[in-house]
Amino acid sequence: MPFKSGIEATREIIKHDAKAVVVMCSALGQESLVMEAIEAGASDFIVKPFKPDHVLEVAQKALSKSDD
Repeated sequence: MPFKSGIEATREIIKHDAKAVVVMCSALGQESLVMEAIEAGASDFIVKPFKPDHVLEVAQKALSKSDD
């Protein structure tokens, strides 16, 4: 993203809507980045390259959490 990081965007989204469901996706799967994303409010994190089945699994899990 040209103007802000995904972490910054996630923080802003969650600040605006605490119930928002955010799933981060990045080619950088460093543990520290994943943890920072989760701390910022992301429900989950997908590392590229990814398999479509895994994306569906993560999306279903994240959406089922939003029903709680």
